[in-house]
Amino acid sequence: MNTHLTASELASEDVWFKSTYSDPGQNCVEVADLTAPRTGIGVRDSKNPHGPALLLHPSSWSAFITHVSRNAGA
Repeated sequence: MNTHLTASELASEDVWFKSTYSDPGQNCVEVADLTAPRTGIGVRDSKNPHGPALLLHPSSWSAFITHVSRNAGA
C-alpha cells in the first residue's frame, strides 16, 4: 500500500467536499468517500488540494468523528 499519495492521486476533484460547518475561510479539511474504490475515507487540507492526503479506514474515520463530536466546544 502506498502511504505517500497526493489528493489528486487518491480521488478526482469532484469527489472531495467540505463540511457545511466549515468557516468561510480556507482553514478546513476536505473529505472524500472512497469506500467503493479504495475502502477508505480520504482527508486533505483545503489550502493545499493537490498536496498530500490521508486514506483512513472507515472505522478510524468513525472513531475520529465520534471523538470530535463529543469534544466539540470543550
